[in-house]
Amino acid sequence: MRKRKIRHYSGIGGQAVLEGVMMRNKDMYAVAVRKPDGEIAVEVDEYHGIAYGSKLLNIPFIRGIFVFIDSLVLGMKSLNYSSTFYEETKEKPTKLDEGIDNVSGGHEDTFLMVLTTVVSFLFAIGIFMVLPYAISEYLGKYIRNDSIIAIVEGVIRIVIFILYILLISLMKDIRRLFQYHGAEHKCINCIEKGRPLTVKNVRKSSRLHKRCGSSFILFVMLVSIILFFFIRVDSYFLRVALRILLIPVISGISYELIRFAGRSNFFLIKILSAPGLWLQRLTTKEPDDDMIEVAIKSVESVFDWKEYLKDSFGYEIDDSWLNDEEEVVE
Repeated sequence: MRKRKIRHYSGIGGQAVLEGVMMRNKDMYAVAVRKPDGEIAVEVDEYHGIAYGSKLLNIPFIRGIFVFIDSLVLGMKSLNYSSTFYEETKEKPTKLDEGIDNVSGGHEDTFLMVLTTVVSFLFAIGIFMVLPYAISEYLGKYIRNDSIIAIVEGVIRIVIFILYILLISLMKDIRRLFQYHGAEHKCINCIEKGRPLTVKNVRKSSRLHKRCGSSFILFVMLVSIILFFFIRVDSYFLRVALRILLIPVISGISYELIRFAGRSNFFLIKILSAPGLWLQRLTTKEPDDDMIEVAIKSVESVFDWKEYLKDSFGYEIDDSWLNDEEEVVE
């Protein structure tokens, strides 16, 4: 039995979608979905991003802004694809449908995807940025220390986010989404720890990963606490505007932190990553074997894990080896 303790960065990432998993490796991405009939559908395509080929993607703190936007766009696109397998039978188009079709020039799906992304983004800003500030301003009537108020605002933001996660996790579809989220993480952990990508090995892998989007969101909230602790302005409206306008800056800083955390095993980085890993205990759940199979299918569509294990860990795997009872464990 061979033991592997060193983690090697694979460069792949993804997200859970409706009854499936999206995995991205550089410019390629795959969405694998378990259809209602039990079969697994896979779509493989290229996604270059809004700053593709630009030197901006090489500039620390700037590149994170584009990565954040690309993640939103590709994530919504993948969700829309997965939802097509579970749409109810379409009824006769209404006047609203016809109006949207006219406005979008026949690109109704793209129009609705953009609209949904924008509305979701505005909702997130209102709930997680503006609302905590409004509550902290009210508490400012009783707490006269601006530094304490800045910290209170950040704590309120984190509490609201955790309550939001707990609330939506009560929904059956969201619980299954969190299970697929767990399957995504377990696949990445499996190969980055040097294990062959099999259902048995994936099942034994951790569902927590330092490069998770949940950890990124928590980094955003922690960075915002520090940033607004030092940025002070007198105007109420200017303070609200700054919390919105500085979102790209906060995202850029947070991206660099989570990027570094995903590539380092330094003990201080582990401490810094710990809160995000704790949060993932809420946003990921243990998947069943069917979900793991979907996640594996998504990984294999864009990533040659056998070649990766050969290059990173120094051993080759063939199909006959995979049928053996031997496993690679930590």
